[in-house]
Amino acid sequence: MLGTASASYQIEGAVAEDGRGPSIWDTFSHTPGKIEDGTNGDKACDHYYRWWEDVELMKKLGVNAYRFSISWSRILPKGRGKINNKGLQFYSNLVDALLEAGITPFATLYHFDLPQALQDEGGGWLRRGIVDDFEAYTDAVSVELGDRVKHWTTINEPWELAWQGYVTGEDAPGLRLGNDAALKASHNIMLAHGAAVRTLRDNSQGAELGIVLHLNMVEPASDHPEALAAAHRWELCQNRWYMDALYREGYPSEMVKLFGRDAPEVIPGDMEQIHEQIDFLGVNNYRRSVVAAGNDLPPVNMRRVSPPGEYTEMGWEVHPEGLYKILKWVHANYPVPRVYVTENGASFIDAMTPDGKIHDVRRVAYLRDHIENAHRAMREGVPLKGYFAWSTMDNFEWAYGFSRRFGVVYIDFETQRRTIKDSGRFLSKVAKTIRR
Repeated sequence: MLGTASASYQIEGAVAEDGRGPSIWDTFSHTPGKIEDGTNGDKACDHYYRWWEDVELMKKLGVNAYRFSISWSRILPKGRGKINNKGLQFYSNLVDALLEAGITPFATLYHFDLPQALQDEGGGWLRRGIVDDFEAYTDAVSVELGDRVKHWTTINEPWELAWQGYVTGEDAPGLRLGNDAALKASHNIMLAHGAAVRTLRDNSQGAELGIVLHLNMVEPASDHPEALAAAHRWELCQNRWYMDALYREGYPSEMVKLFGRDAPEVIPGDMEQIHEQIDFLGVNNYRRSVVAAGNDLPPVNMRRVSPPGEYTEMGWEVHPEGLYKILKWVHANYPVPRVYVTENGASFIDAMTPDGKIHDVRRVAYLRDHIENAHRAMREGVPLKGYFAWSTMDNFEWAYGFSRRFGVVYIDFETQRRTIKDSGRFLSKVAKTIRR
């Protein structure tokens, strides 16, 4: 299965139309100094009004799957209570169009855009009652779409959501509260995932259910004992904290001890709920983590090192073998029945040539080399079932605004004109090979 991926706040726009309520990203992006280029997602890619055009673009690309997310505040403007039927209808229409085009819909229930009303009430993911709110939201969405959507992911990137939202402050809600907040948020996020899986089982019969984690292959910067120990701690913090909870019914005891009083309260039944059986794991991967001892994220006390080589506009190392290694790591360490690469891509500077084309040579090479490494892992026994390039189109790239482009489709944000890049044409060739 070959597809592309996107997220609701990054592409939809129409943030105050047809009953949608504000999300934490509306608030964050309108806060001075939070977005690198001073922009916001009010219009983004205008996908809310151009969704049919975008489905036609996907048909031209030849992909057979599309991963998109649903805006919680478009369905429940206040996070709970009365359902906004216009919001549900938007996604219902999108799903019907995808199916008619022969494109499998992969729906993500949550991709960072919490309703602001829930953030205002008890700090969003810091309040344990948000688990019930997420379950009710899941029910509202899956009752409407569960007969047609047969691939669901509950939550996108719990680590980024918790740590970058509640500790580093670089993403919405932009708080700097400390490790106890990140770990409490993480625990509630994982509980919400488990509750959503149970609801989806009831409302979407026969569907594949999973969660999406951002996993990096962790490698020490040297063979010095301090670097080895830092790399081990970082792997436990970013990768194993969530993987162990999903597949081993508990957080890594070593990290629980290290975090001490900051570790989340776990009451009877919690880990069983988080461990609710899922059908696949979604892996987002953009780089490897080369780690030395440092002062970042105490008590993890690590520091990223940038080895010589090629880097994207995000400052991320281009290391295709890292995707191969992390897929092999997942397969070797956990009983994961199916894996999807749910995001993989690169930001480079794109420029339209006089012939009206975008020759993004470096992105073509990036996608080619990463797809080859994903296929290598599959040949060696990893149960990889699909690959989604990030992203379908250039979009509002979170705290970077419109200053970073990841898309295989170029967006002129002033005119909203769409142009397929060479990377999109490359995916079309790959898609034809798969169909043969």
